[in-house]
Amino acid sequence: MVDPQVIFASPDSAWGSPFFASAMTNIRRLADAFGERVLVTRWLPTADRSTSWGDYFAAWPFADRPADDPLYALVPEAEGLSPHPTVDLPTFGKWGPELEAIVGRGGRIVLAGVSTDCCVVSTALAAADAGARVTLAADACAGSTAENHAAAVQVMSLYPPQITVTDTAPLLSP
Repeated sequence: MVDPQVIFASPDSAWGSPFFASAMTNIRRLADAFGERVLVTRWLPTADRSTSWGDYFAAWPFADRPADDPLYALVPEAEGLSPHPTVDLPTFGKWGPELEAIVGRGGRIVLAGVSTDCCVVSTALAAADAGARVTLAADACAGSTAENHAAAVQVMSLYPPQITVTDTAPLLSP
């Protein structure tokens, strides 16, 4: 589960997705089915400001807060999704040595979360490049807008067989 945080859920946040609540319904269904195999990530604003991240935070000053700010907390609905500690990273894409060490090289992952058009697509493409087999649960993702969600899903659908796009129901059917 990619970044189920207040900053992406709150309607008061510049990054809040109006589709977050409906995605969380399917995320919960997936988490219940996958149990101990669920991992939750969080984006934290700890990147080096001397890099392009400095420009990013200049463009989005509301997000340039300490990592322990309540905006970066998991939403209450995400508490208990995983028995594992969150994987906290200062990058859009969450695939890297941390997740690969848990999942295994060439492992299979199911992605859900926010924002489809940022952190989810960044994670999916990096995982596919690293040799992971990625399944995107599109209806368990929330984009910044409906159009941006659809565009990101379309981009990810261009990467078969490394990335497969589906919805929650087929993933849960026996």
